Amino acid sequence: YFSWEVLRFLLSNLRMWIEDYRFDGFRFDGVTSMLYHHHGIGTGFSGDYNEYFGLHVDEDALCYLMLANHMINSLHPECITIAEDVSGMPALCRPVAEGGGGFDYRLAMAIPDKWIQIIKELKDEDWNMGNIVHTLTNRRYEEKYIAYAESHDQALVGDKTLAFRLMDAEMYTNMSVLVPLTPVIDRGIQLHKMIRLITHALGGESYLNFMGNEFGHPEWLDFPRIGNNESYHYARRQFNLTEDDLLRYKFLNAFDRDMNRLEERFGWLASPQAYVSEKHEANKVIAFERAGLVFIFNFHPYQSYVDYRVVIFKYKILLDSDAGEYGGHQRLDHNTEYFSEEYPHNYRPNSLMV
Repeated sequence: YFSWEVLRFLLSNLRMWIEDYRFDGFRFDGVTSMLYHHHGIGTGFSGDYNEYFGLHVDEDALCYLMLANHMINSLHPECITIAEDVSGMPALCRPVAEGGGGFDYRLAMAIPDKWIQIIKELKDEDWNMGNIVHTLTNRRYEEKYIAYAESHDQALVGDKTLAFRLMDAEMYTNMSVLVPLTPVIDRGIQLHKMIRLITHALGGESYLNFMGNEFGHPEWLDFPRIGNNESYHYARRQFNLTEDDLLRYKFLNAFDRDMNRLEERFGWLASPQAYVSEKHEANKVIAFERAGLVFIFNFHPYQSYVDYRVVIFKYKILLDSDAGEYGGHQRLDHNTEYFSEEYPHNYRPNSLMV
């Protein structure tokens, strides 16, 4: 229960951080535990509306969140608020005027969990394309989500970044361009680029990258604490790694740069959710359209394709994870323009062989 004094204190806290410290927004942690009297403990949210509306909802907490968002939006509309909610409460990220919770975004928390689960538990040939697409597109209609390929929690206190989980110890010995490209590093670099791009393009209405990530350090990050005798040994980021022309981190960094530049040019994050035309389990191919672009991903561990039919009208390569500047194998010709034919494919009237 919130007394009026507590409510005023909490709201004034938010205003102080904005006006005195120039914060440009807030991520509200653990919103799920606030929204329900059961705090989300032992509850699997399937999406049924009975799970979100009833006496188990903490109306005082929900009212506070609506007030907080309304106040921030009214006084400082330039500030954004983000909900860390795993339950999927409907309208949490719609305006208070519509009866919503008033948040601008919610974190798509299932996405980084899904990538870690896939990499830890499945062989490459067992990746499920439909399950990947479902995880990346399973979000409330007209509520904005922040997609991210890996969580900061994965790079803290003993867990691993995506790159370290993919390549592990070889990152210390085989990331130099002066040594032969090993299967582990090759697989890790190629999957890393594809995971980030498909998350960026399909997973939400904004994209989050934690500062430095594995471009700033290959390993997990650990802050000084009692458990490590207050050690600073792992409390650092090596931002020089991407600037070393002899290391393959530069390829990952270059791909991230160009991925973001391409989004700035075409604005897929601000576009309607993608139309997925293909999720082929045997071929391990995912294809979708968004913002006038066609994205095609081949997740097959060893099979490349020649003359592959996709739904498309006119096609020129804009970003290719297989390009040489991104540590790829340069198997595609970037100078070719492709035109579609009236050949129905995947419920579309026109298609193209690539």
